[in-house]
Amino acid sequence: MPSCTKCNTPLPGQMINSYSLVACPSCESSLRADVFPALYREFPTARSGDTLQMDKEAGCFYHPRKKAVVPCSACGRFVCDLCDVALNGRHLCPSCFEKGKTKRKIKSLENQRTCYDTIALLVATVSILIYWFSLFTAPFVIYLTVRHWNSPSSIIPRTKIRFGLAFIIASLQIAGWIFVFSNLFLLSKS
Repeated sequence: MPSCTKCNTPLPGQMINSYSLVACPSCESSLRADVFPALYREFPTARSGDTLQMDKEAGCFYHPRKKAVVPCSACGRFVCDLCDVALNGRHLCPSCFEKGKTKRKIKSLENQRTCYDTIALLVATVSILIYWFSLFTAPFVIYLTVRHWNSPSSIIPRTKIRFGLAFIIASLQIAGWIFVFSNLFLLSKS
């Protein structure tokens, strides 16, 4: 249960997720307590794995006293309920799962994701510092923004504000170059 950060008094339920500053019941300090709904959720108990009943039963490779439930699809080791990693209809032991993750052998696991919004904003802002590069980078940023607008950004959902800022900066850079070249053209005519 959440408590006051100053006096460690447990906070009553009406103070939690009130979306405003409230006074602590005991020390009167201003605080705001926002918690996720998972705080109140009941979590299921973990599988403990069955113990071996007879010596003739197969035991888990990692827990010899636990009853083996399924063999690993990759290496054939017998694993218990605790060690079984079910993924896309396959059963893997923890070491094969780790090897598949580090060597990128498991196709359905996403190990990395390219954040095109961050790349576009970085290229757009760096080209402000070295303005001559913006002649080439501004169209590239516009391309990245338009091409990857609907691409998944990061694992944690983000807004499109980075793409928007990169697009605005690149558009201003292109407008600046058009202004410079048009003035050079007009000066050469006169």
